[in-house]
Amino acid sequence: MTALRPEREDSYGGASYESYGMPPYDPPLGQPVDPLTDPALVPPVAIDDETVALRIPEPPPLAASGASSVTTGTRTPPGGRAARRRAAKRRGGRHGGARETAQKPSDTSKPRAPLSRVEARRQARARKPSPAVVASRAIGEVFITTGVLMLLFVTYQLWWTNVRAHAQAGKETSSLQEDWASGKRAPGTFEPGQGFAILHIPELDVVAPIAEGVSNKKVLDKGMVGHYAEGTLKTAMPDAKTGNFGLAAHRNTHGEPFRYINRLQKGDAVVVETQDRYYVYKMTSMLPVTSPANTSVLDPVPKGSGFTKPGRYITLTTCTPEFTSKYRLIVWGKMVEERPRSKGKPDALVE
Repeated sequence: MTALRPEREDSYGGASYESYGMPPYDPPLGQPVDPLTDPALVPPVAIDDETVALRIPEPPPLAASGASSVTTGTRTPPGGRAARRRAAKRRGGRHGGARETAQKPSDTSKPRAPLSRVEARRQARARKPSPAVVASRAIGEVFITTGVLMLLFVTYQLWWTNVRAHAQAGKETSSLQEDWASGKRAPGTFEPGQGFAILHIPELDVVAPIAEGVSNKKVLDKGMVGHYAEGTLKTAMPDAKTGNFGLAAHRNTHGEPFRYINRLQKGDAVVVETQDRYYVYKMTSMLPVTSPANTSVLDPVPKGSGFTKPGRYITLTTCTPEFTSKYRLIVWGKMVEERPRSKGKPDALVE
């Protein structure tokens, strides 16, 4: 048998092997014919008549079962359905790869039409806050401002007034001591607001100047202790043979020299230092609460003090409870020693 197939022309319209001067090809007997490598089935390369150059002929049409994918350029593998599925899985999917996701054009690329006047007004009204929102914001700002002002006021009252009063009282004490040392001042009548003595309460570490009068502006707010010396509240001076030496001072703020006089106990010393003498008193009694109108506590023989006859007494008055001025706290003492400065400090002031 010389051939297994009849002689045919080129499927692309070309000539047969004989037209090119080539003998016909017959495969060896008994050998199967491969449609991809058999020279009888593969057309020879055609020669360009004009350029005498080689050219690649167009591929032959393939069967439906072995057609290549036009979009992907992949060839469907030969074999059955199972082989095609395995090949599809190796390529990344059953249909030969991942599907491409269609991308929608961005809307931002399209120019927007200008808003009409009505639409612009409508959007402006939508952006404008409502009256309720404006009112709530205003109330919130008022509360915040009020809170800040109150905080500043409290800081001023509890801290700055003490700083300033301590500085003023310390300056007045130093001035008194310098004048006494130089002899510029002499015992006598003093003007309102003028310092004339120094109060010592060793148990409370209090050292404060004593000035004439109980004016807040001239005396008490400057951190000094005021002497009741005006009108019906006028009291005796320490050098009087009998009488009640009445003093007043702040318990809170402005130096607060009498803040802790409620801690004094019977027998604690209260010393008044003047230009030429020391007057030493011992605490005897206390009235925790009384009305501000109870001026009898300043009498020569103060009521409620326990004293029954004239003597040389001292009365300390201040506000109570703390941080209020609703009531008054009263402390009384009795003079136990009068000591000239030439003899040195009394024992109560010697550490």
